[in-house]
Amino acid sequence: MNRTNQILAGVLALQLIVVAIVLWPRPAASLVRGEPLFPDVEADQIVRLTITSTSGDQIQLAKNMDKWVLPEADDYPTQEKKVPEFLEKIVGLTTDRLVAKTRASHKRLKVAEDDFERRIVFELADGTTHTLYLGTAPRYGTCHVRADKQDEVYLTRNLTLSDASTSASLWINTVYFSVPKDQVVAMTVENQNGRFEFEKDEAGKWAMKDLAPDEKFKENNVISMVNRLVSLRMRYPLGKTEKDDYGLKEPNAMVTVKTKDSEGNVKTYSLLVGAKNEEENSYVVKSSESPYYVYVSDYLIKAFVERGRKDFIELPPTPTPEATPETSSTG
Repeated sequence: MNRTNQILAGVLALQLIVVAIVLWPRPAASLVRGEPLFPDVEADQIVRLTITSTSGDQIQLAKNMDKWVLPEADDYPTQEKKVPEFLEKIVGLTTDRLVAKTRASHKRLKVAEDDFERRIVFELADGTTHTLYLGTAPRYGTCHVRADKQDEVYLTRNLTLSDASTSASLWINTVYFSVPKDQVVAMTVENQNGRFEFEKDEAGKWAMKDLAPDEKFKENNVISMVNRLVSLRMRYPLGKTEKDDYGLKEPNAMVTVKTKDSEGNVKTYSLLVGAKNEEENSYVVKSSESPYYVYVSDYLIKAFVERGRKDFIELPPTPTPEATPETSSTG
């Protein structure tokens, strides 16, 4: 019995050792960090970016002094943190999730030199350039990535296609013209249909000048225009230089806005609406408060171009002729 007990005790001890080895805590695989994909690059060394999409759309971003700008739009400023945060994601890419090692996989994963979802070329202050390819997204929030001159492809959660947009609206503050809504006291719109002047009284009610006695004002149509105007968003900036095809020498509309603050200070602003670009479905707009010409989407600005007097008044109903009694014939 003693011998049997000793054997059983030994087996039990061995089992406990095996269990301890199996269940002993290990670092999670997701916590094991690989090498940096760009080991010699720091975010603050990058001074220029060119992002190209699979369709050929492209945007350039450049560092001017300590600010990131759109160089193709006369250095229009980007949002303060947008580009630096994007650069941190690039330099934070690692090699811990290897998914392919051969060049044959590049087209399938869309990280090839001539077949990609995004190509990001970034330049360092010393003139060195690097290229990063973003490919397919097998799961939400992930993306295949490859560094130029390397065959290896990695999967990352650090960077997605939406981060690398070629649309300027992702990188800039799209509010082009803005005034406090409660301070707007007058607006004038002049277009091919005439000149229309509107004023707001102390009670906050809008009125239209030069109404005929039998005309009723459509206040809601003016309120909707003011609501768009007080925070007018652009599609993207064009630059500081006026071009002939902007159509601003003979604008489609001229808009004047007057504000009055709580201390009684009055200020007048103006906006010119130029030519419409049919391909962009946008109008050129120039504000008196900005040196930049911009594109504004048609749906935001067309009311200022197209509305006429009939859009601001309700005409009285056409009188119905009174019926005349039938006269009976005699004879």
